[in-house]
Amino acid sequence: METSFISHIIELRKRIIHILICILIVFLALVWNASGIYDYLSAPLINRLPDGANMIATGVASPFLTPMKLTFVVAIFLSIPYILHQIWGFIAPGLYQHERKLIYPLLISSSMLFYCGIAFAYYIVFPLIFKFLTAVAPQNVMIATDISSYLDFVLTIFFAFGLAFEIPIAIILLCWSGVTDRHTLQKKRPYVIVILFTVGMLLTPPDVISQTLLAVPMYLLFEIGLFFSRFYQSDT
Repeated sequence: METSFISHIIELRKRIIHILICILIVFLALVWNASGIYDYLSAPLINRLPDGANMIATGVASPFLTPMKLTFVVAIFLSIPYILHQIWGFIAPGLYQHERKLIYPLLISSSMLFYCGIAFAYYIVFPLIFKFLTAVAPQNVMIATDISSYLDFVLTIFFAFGLAFEIPIAIILLCWSGVTDRHTLQKKRPYVIVILFTVGMLLTPPDVISQTLLAVPMYLLFEIGLFFSRFYQSDT
């Protein structure tokens, strides 16, 4: 028993090292263009700023450290498929054959949904948020966002939308584990809609369009989760 536990710890340590090496390799491959990556990330805000306005750096080392921090986060995001592959390699030996057939598609789809959430935030939500925020600023106030504050803001939004797009995976896991079933969730659909629009209100500027653009995709993902949950739960 003790030997088995130690072997699992050694295996886990090996896979964590592989993950860290992968992240480091991706980071080194991207770090030469750290400023360009930040320019790309800041484009949705820059495009909405008034003529002559720009971003600022209030910290002494911010012009260097902020792009480095972003590049490291991007390296982690890009390494997610490999990270999930290592996780799968660690847990797969302890699963039954039918469980392997169910879990592996979930690992793949969860990473794809996370990327979709980030892309949705960048291409759809950010333009709406920054259009609203720059429009409501008083005329005698110059908009000059700090680069570190901007990075913290967008990473928070990325993480929130990435998690929001994991709704189908969450529903499938809840049904598969027996916490609930799809018939119960179908009956609670009206409450789910209210919750999703409330979440949309909290994560977006206070206008109906932005809230709807988040709540509607989340509801569609909820329905997708209900559909696929039938393959992970036997009808009774």
